[in-house]
Amino acid sequence: MSSLNPKLYDSDVEQEPIRAGFGRGLKEAGADEKIVALCADLTESTQMHHFAEAYPERFFQVGIAEQNLVTTAAGMSLMGRVPFVSSYAAFSPGRNWEQIRTTICLNETNVKIVGSHAGVSVGPDGATHQMLEDIALMRVLPNMTVVVPCDSLEAERATKAIADTPDTTYLRLAREKSPIVTTADTPFRVGQAQVLREGADVTIVACGPMVYQAMIAAKELSKTKIEAEVINCATIKPLDQATILASVKKTGAVLTSEEAQVAGGLGGTVAELLADELPTPMTRMGMQDHFGESGDPTELLEHFKLTAPHIAKAAKELIKRKGSK
Repeated sequence: MSSLNPKLYDSDVEQEPIRAGFGRGLKEAGADEKIVALCADLTESTQMHHFAEAYPERFFQVGIAEQNLVTTAAGMSLMGRVPFVSSYAAFSPGRNWEQIRTTICLNETNVKIVGSHAGVSVGPDGATHQMLEDIALMRVLPNMTVVVPCDSLEAERATKAIADTPDTTYLRLAREKSPIVTTADTPFRVGQAQVLREGADVTIVACGPMVYQAMIAAKELSKTKIEAEVINCATIKPLDQATILASVKKTGAVLTSEEAQVAGGLGGTVAELLADELPTPMTRMGMQDHFGESGDPTELLEHFKLTAPHIAKAAKELIKRKGSK
């Protein structure tokens, strides 16, 4: 439990936008002179202004031109730099996917693509800006790592961690304030999932802001004598297969929760794993093949049944399918 925020279940749990952690992490990673940052006219929104103010000679504003953004970064990487590029996820990778595929992945460059304002919790910006397909788009690319931090502290650790790897990486960030689940001392390693709560009845695998909702759901389930194991799957590719399979072998049922399309997202990759290795009763929670809507972020999460009560209800129904309850 030392890896968890001691105020996690309190009504006044600390909250901060996940993207804020990226801003801090990038500034700290910038101590390495190989790090450069490029933005598509959204410097403060993506929190890249911290780096720009600290290292103006290594910050590049390319304007609203996401295709140029990643192509320029690919060239910088081939010259020995470690570029971080940021924009709204709806535009990067949403608009420039072909350039990412051809100039970054095909050439095995070391570019870090940061997609901010992802998920329905973007809120009133509406369906055009609520990027829900980015995990699927990036997961399918060869030579691409996909990381989705659960809170701002994990985003800070993840940013510093990916800066030290030679791998092309997609870092997915949410816009709105999210409860802090972890602590400053919680370990983070790319490719490693973390069991945040142990249980024997059902496994809940979540990523991003949904990790908090999963933890609240698990607490509520415990009141009905259902013990859910909660896994924070911050790295969706490469998937930590060993941790997930070990948990599912114990519980016999798995539920995934994400703020993205379940097809091709976290739910998709866990389903593929289980189909190959351990067929298991499963429920995938997330966006079910439809776009988002404009509204208050909290109302949208409830509207799309992504809050803790819906997770708890789905977990109970899932357990009935395995016949143990």
